[in-house]
Amino acid sequence: MEERIRRIYVPMTETGFYILFCLQTPQHGYAIGQQVKEMTGNTVLISPGTMYGTLSKMEKDGLIRFCAEEDKRKLYQITALGQEVLKAEISRIERLYRNSKGECVHE
Repeated sequence: MEERIRRIYVPMTETGFYILFCLQTPQHGYAIGQQVKEMTGNTVLISPGTMYGTLSKMEKDGLIRFCAEEDKRKLYQITALGQEVLKAEISRIERLYRNSKGECVHE
């Protein structure tokens, strides 16, 4: 992954993480918001401005791509670069979790 992308996306914001995570299956913005709301027990709510701004930025940076239109809604899906960024962020979060439990991790 190029350094510019790593600098921008790792670490990710919580909303950015959930959006990218949800796009492992093609979805539109409203469905992502509903899935995140459900996954987090209503603790993470993504406003339309944040959702569509993040989708636009991620598409421009090549992390996601437009894949179809359904009922006038754009469906997006994660790209190989997006998978790489998501994997790096999950590894970072797992390391933080292990360290919080007193486990030393040497990567």
